[in-house]
Amino acid sequence: MKTNSLLLCLTLVAALSANAADAKKKDAKKGDGHAAVGYTDTPMLPGGKWHVHDPDRPQPRVVEPAKEVGQPPGDAVVLFDGKDLSNWRDAKGNPSGWIVEHGYMQVPPRGTTGGGDIFSKQEFGDCQLHVEFATPNPPEGDSQGRGNSGVFLLGLYEFQVLDSYNNRTYADGTAAALYGQMPPLVNPVRPPGEWQTYDIIFTAPRFGADGKVSQPAIVTALRNGVLVQNHEAYLGPSGHRNLASYDKTKATAGPIKFQDHGNPMRFRNVWIRPLPETDRN
Repeated sequence: MKTNSLLLCLTLVAALSANAADAKKKDAKKGDGHAAVGYTDTPMLPGGKWHVHDPDRPQPRVVEPAKEVGQPPGDAVVLFDGKDLSNWRDAKGNPSGWIVEHGYMQVPPRGTTGGGDIFSKQEFGDCQLHVEFATPNPPEGDSQGRGNSGVFLLGLYEFQVLDSYNNRTYADGTAAALYGQMPPLVNPVRPPGEWQTYDIIFTAPRFGADGKVSQPAIVTALRNGVLVQNHEAYLGPSGHRNLASYDKTKATAGPIKFQDHGNPMRFRNVWIRPLPETDRN
């Protein structure tokens, strides 16, 4: 009788231990704040790779945030820190002659040597770009002749820079427009001479095996902290007085370009975060 009782006790202990292990495993899946969390008995998300609340889905990559708003985060590429133009070139690949002083770069006076558009030496595709700019003060000219420049993604897609403070021009050519294509939602402008910010999230175009565009270039952007473009698509590379198309380009990466339009524009604190496909879990 004692032997049978002992065997029964051992059987019960084993069963309880197994149940406890199963319960602990389930708790780990459900999550108690100290173990892996999630569920594997939930529906599959589109694409068939992950369950809803899947515990095995990769965690987001840790990035050290900036200590101050507008400063580069830990994984940013600093293109201009106010000291020199070592990360920039002219259209022919030579060192740029833009002026560097007081922590900013400036378009040189019209007619002097060293002018022309300026290009980043490094090329980028999908990215987050931060740019600060100031238009001349006192202002001169009007419409497109006043404080004109441009930020070009891939060197092709212009995000317009202009003095839009009490300065009427065609709507798709004002500051923060997808030049010649889409006006900004609003005009959160500061007066001439004051520093203004662009924060641009850019998705480069994709092209199919047939060479035709399968996804256009897309921009979401804020000006001075205000949303001005909300997931807007470019019709193609920017141009003047023409209808853009993707017929003549298949580029999915390229330089950042600032335009020399003849106005003494200033730029500072330029940084960029490449957004690789591997970050999209």
